[in-house]
Amino acid sequence: MQRRRVVLTGLGPATAFGLGIDPLWAALVEGRSALAPIRAFDASGFRAACGAEVPESFDVKDFVLKSYRKATKVMARDIEIAVGAALTAVRDAGLTTRGTDPDAPPTIAPNRFGCQIGAGLIAADLDELTAALWSSKGTESQFDPEKWGQQGMQDLTPLWLLKYLPNMLACHVTIIHDCQGPSNTITCNEASSGLSLAESQRVIERGAADACLSGGADSKLNPMAYLRQELANRLAPCAVDADATKIVRPFDTAAIGSLVGEGGGILVVEALDTAQARGARILATLSGTGASQSYCEDTVGLVPGTNGESLADAIEAALRDAGISANEIDAAIPYGCGVPAIDAIEADALTRVFGARASSIPLVTLAPNIGATVAGFGAIAVAVAAKCVMEQRLPARLNTHATHGVCASASPSQAVALRHVLVFSPSLGGQNSAAVISRYESHG
Repeated sequence: MQRRRVVLTGLGPATAFGLGIDPLWAALVEGRSALAPIRAFDASGFRAACGAEVPESFDVKDFVLKSYRKATKVMARDIEIAVGAALTAVRDAGLTTRGTDPDAPPTIAPNRFGCQIGAGLIAADLDELTAALWSSKGTESQFDPEKWGQQGMQDLTPLWLLKYLPNMLACHVTIIHDCQGPSNTITCNEASSGLSLAESQRVIERGAADACLSGGADSKLNPMAYLRQELANRLAPCAVDADATKIVRPFDTAAIGSLVGEGGGILVVEALDTAQARGARILATLSGTGASQSYCEDTVGLVPGTNGESLADAIEAALRDAGISANEIDAAIPYGCGVPAIDAIEADALTRVFGARASSIPLVTLAPNIGATVAGFGAIAVAVAAKCVMEQRLPARLNTHATHGVCASASPSQAVALRHVLVFSPSLGGQNSAAVISRYESHG
């Protein structure tokens, strides 16, 4: 049976440069960084007081119909970003859905429209949780579990839990856009978006849907989530008055860690035959995806493995799925967060897959521009990869100067012949994802 081809028809990245591919691409080509002091909370007590935030002008109410605005009260920041990114992608794809016009017939039949979205473990709002904990004190002013059950929990809003469940990203997106096809949520940290994209690919290939909204979103910019990043040794020392734009140096021998960026992206992933039938603008081809699991000696995956063997397995699986050889990859977008142990795993994986050629494959590094976007990374990177093959251009690279074995040193944007771009990421916990994004060729 002939394999159903899968293409990208809509890009909806959400980053510190705004929503949509155009502001992100312009910033990447120009070599701008959005890293700055954190606004969301007082981070001065953390190792890093800087990060990259979605612009203050972003308001989720602008991305839902008036009839749905009440539901935004139970949306955590991660959910808001996913909802905004989804509408951006739908509009970019030229689709009509219930979320764009409830009175018009949908472009894709609802029962043929799926949704797979990656998410992080959403941290509760500290003020909401503190109010409930305050009323749970015992006689010695210590936390009393019995009082928590009797009184503290009653001080949380009735729909409190619905604000923080990871599957609520996909839940709200499917309700808004009436996606009645297969839906799933994947929570595998940095690999989440990439794995969700792979799930969408398989759903379409097996004929269970004609199109899917796919990707992920994450925001670690609240005290509880940020603390985990610090305890996982991900953050680079960066005072509030430091020049954060110079801190993150992926693959540099002098790298000292990363800075967090909130964001993510939703993509419209569509069967080629469906896209052609509706006269869609086809942006790129999702040629193949791969996944693997690393063994983590520390049991919780603070460092996902001692080498890049398992990550290389995911990359090789994506290449096999795409039906291409390693020699056909023209550029790659790794997670490239600037954490030395993580960068070393990615560099080792590249060497295992590409051999001596690993030192000449140009890398696109996003963390110096938008921070480490965790569960949102894969969707952002795939959107950038699609733009790279569309424009036949690589973005500028920032900050890195001394690298060994990989092509990641600082450089301006340059025109390059690109047919296949590899996107890959390890993760906190050991899951790995990889995808091959290819230039769309109607005759291929």
